[in-house]
Amino acid sequence: MSGAGAPTTHAVDSSDLRVAVIAASWHETVMDGLLDGARRACADHAVEPDVLRVPGSFELPVAAQACAAAGYDAVVALGVVIRGGTPHFDYVCAAATDGLNRVALDHTVPVGFGLLTCDDEAQALDRAGLEGSHEDKGYEATAAALATAHVLRAVRPATAAEAR
Repeated sequence: MSGAGAPTTHAVDSSDLRVAVIAASWHETVMDGLLDGARRACADHAVEPDVLRVPGSFELPVAAQACAAAGYDAVVALGVVIRGGTPHFDYVCAAATDGLNRVALDHTVPVGFGLLTCDDEAQALDRAGLEGSHEDKGYEATAAALATAHVLRAVRPATAAEAR
């Protein structure tokens, strides 16, 4: 199982963080589960996210880039791509993954990677955080982004205003 070995995390007050959750619209049932997981993680960490919807997973990086440029402390990208009979799956997965990674590195903003890349719908449902699912990737991606935002805040030099 892919969730084996996951670290134990504890909710940390993140009420002072500005968080964006960007969710694709394809595969509504899976996306509802991922988005619910992200919202639960935000509630556990005492933060109210701004939720944005995009058409599909391919559009996640450009929305994440806009949020990072707008000053969000953390961005969570949620989507699902299910393998079909053409190479389209490979192109969308690679573009979305590479784009989200680029946003994180170019803006030094954590991007929670909640993009499910699955061989079939059963795998996606099993990771969506729904009743009966074995994993909750929406929650996990959000908690990881929030934890990383706290790490980045700790290593960034204080601005002149913060030093006073």
